[in-house]
Amino acid sequence: MKTTKFFICSIFLGVFMPIVSAQQSAAVSGGQATGSGGTLSFSIGQVAYTSATGSGGTITQGVQQPFEIITLGTDNFSEITLIMSVFPNPTSSFVNLKVDNYNFENLAFYLMDISGKQLQTQKIDSSETQIQMENLPQAIYFLNVIDNNKQIKSFKINKN
Repeated sequence: MKTTKFFICSIFLGVFMPIVSAQQSAAVSGGQATGSGGTLSFSIGQVAYTSATGSGGTITQGVQQPFEIITLGTDNFSEITLIMSVFPNPTSSFVNLKVDNYNFENLAFYLMDISGKQLQTQKIDSSETQIQMENLPQAIYFLNVIDNNKQIKSFKINKN
């Protein structure tokens, strides 16, 4: 009788064991993210994954794939050369702003402190402008050059 039970169990395990599968890996953490583009369920800690490729692209299930889009801006002002000279650097009294080959009609600058408070504003009338900083406390400042209310250049100034 024992031999028959053992034989039946062996046949049962031999036939049905390849069909049965268990979890391949344990997920450490996971969640669900919802946004304007839809909903995504995710898990962290999976080692097994499956890839499917079609005419629209490839999707990999079970693996987190970070995707970052970065847009790099370039100054497309071939006709403008903005040069700022700080003597000495860091400055203690003034900053020279030199602008070459540019129409000064709508050009101006504003000086801001680190908190964003606007301290000075002035229209730029010539190729070289001296900005006095003697009366300002020791800090970091930002000098922004604007044309028609559009910022075209920004400089960081250290004042001691």
